[in-house]
Amino acid sequence: MAKALCQLSFEMNRQVGILVHRSGKVEQIVVGDFKGIMIPRLGSVRTAGGRLKGLRLIHTHLAGEEISDEDLMDLLFLRLDLLSVLKITTDGLPERLYSAHLLPVASEGKNWAFLAPVHPAGQTDSFADFIASLESEFARQQTTTAVDKGQDRAILVSVSTESQQRAEESLAELAELTRSDNILVLDTVLQRSRKVNHRLIIGKGKLAEIMIRALQLDANLFIFNQELNPSQIRSITDYTEMRVIDRTQLILDIFAHRALSREGRLQVEMAQLKYMLPRLSTRDDALSRLSGGIGTRGPGETKLETHRRRIDDRLARLAKELEQVGKERYRRRGRRRKKELPVLSLVGYTNAGKSTLLNTLTNSDITAEDKLFATLDPTSRRLRFPHDMEVVVTDTVGFIRHLPADLLQAFAATLEELQEADLLVHVIDLSNPSFREQMQVVEDLLRELDLEDIPCLKVFNKIDQEGVGEQLLAEAKREGVVISALDARTFTPFLERAEQLMGKILR
Repeated sequence: MAKALCQLSFEMNRQVGILVHRSGKVEQIVVGDFKGIMIPRLGSVRTAGGRLKGLRLIHTHLAGEEISDEDLMDLLFLRLDLLSVLKITTDGLPERLYSAHLLPVASEGKNWAFLAPVHPAGQTDSFADFIASLESEFARQQTTTAVDKGQDRAILVSVSTESQQRAEESLAELAELTRSDNILVLDTVLQRSRKVNHRLIIGKGKLAEIMIRALQLDANLFIFNQELNPSQIRSITDYTEMRVIDRTQLILDIFAHRALSREGRLQVEMAQLKYMLPRLSTRDDALSRLSGGIGTRGPGETKLETHRRRIDDRLARLAKELEQVGKERYRRRGRRRKKELPVLSLVGYTNAGKSTLLNTLTNSDITAEDKLFATLDPTSRRLRFPHDMEVVVTDTVGFIRHLPADLLQAFAATLEELQEADLLVHVIDLSNPSFREQMQVVEDLLRELDLEDIPCLKVFNKIDQEGVGEQLLAEAKREGVVISALDARTFTPFLERAEQLMGKILR
């Protein structure tokens, strides 16, 4: 085989390669030019999870060179079992076979190792035994963390032009979002750069490193902290067959799992479809968490055109249904106004403790978990202040930085509830080191929703948590009131201040 490859390559003055399955079957023959070969997509022989590809590449070199950097990139990106280069003599015969393979653990900063060069005729080692040993070592090195059956295993990737502290805080929030979606975080990668690579987001070399890390940890998903445009998704998935999603898709997925009401499900579906529409030309697996059951090919249309038409039709139907839901919500607000009950609306960053506060205030049992976006559907409860003033307290979806625009638009009807508020109560997680930035995010979104003119009381929550010292408490008291939403005994200053403000507003 080696002799035939070398002679053919020598006669054509082109590099020639073969992709060989572990069974020994030649899967593909690849012909390049004098300098190199281009490996075609290997999706049809894709293997599960973080495993090796199940293929070895053997190809010729014509200029006397050994394994090149380009060869190593093929080894890394394609997760090949083995990459071998045949060096050809001046009369077209095989001279030496050079081989490299991936490592389960990086050695001296490298994720690959070279085998000793041999003459092809002197290759006596069993490839089957070698690859079995290599895969066994990969399996041994892979994470021993217990994983639920079917649970995704992710590597988080963030490329940031912000300061180190802000970049780390943003990545930590992405990790929290990921865990809230029941995805196991295996590793995080943060790359700070003056300028983001607009094609790949991350450099090709760094992407190769991350792919090997995924192989070593048995990851099956990359989650990027930036929203990826269609071109970027296409470029990244040209290099890797790993599933790739971005922060927006992750948030949409969380919302899809948490939406319980008919209105919430309609809103989430609309946001998902709006996100998906411009990305239909990218590979399907990049959208696999969102793109179930769009329909089949129609007569006279391409599959892409059919999908787009069906999505447009579905969006139109969703808009009508949400319009009807909005009218129903408006009528409910009208009945509330007739009873002349003032409205106090809780707003704040996600996981600031709004639902916990509402539960403790009104002895309710609304879902309140230590997760981002545990509550999506708006909830209203009655509350009687100490001096017999009765109000309606409403809890709405939490805010987050870089909230997807489509999601904000889809939830517009829900957020309209805030326009009826007489008083906004801005709940702030004082124990979070980034609480100032979170406050700013909420204030910016309130301004975007034209709600900045509604009186607002700042309530600093979680004063019982570690890291909340006397100095921080003193600063918070100067700006608002402090509470622990779990302890009603801390509510007195809050209730007195809220009732006082409400009384002034209603005069």
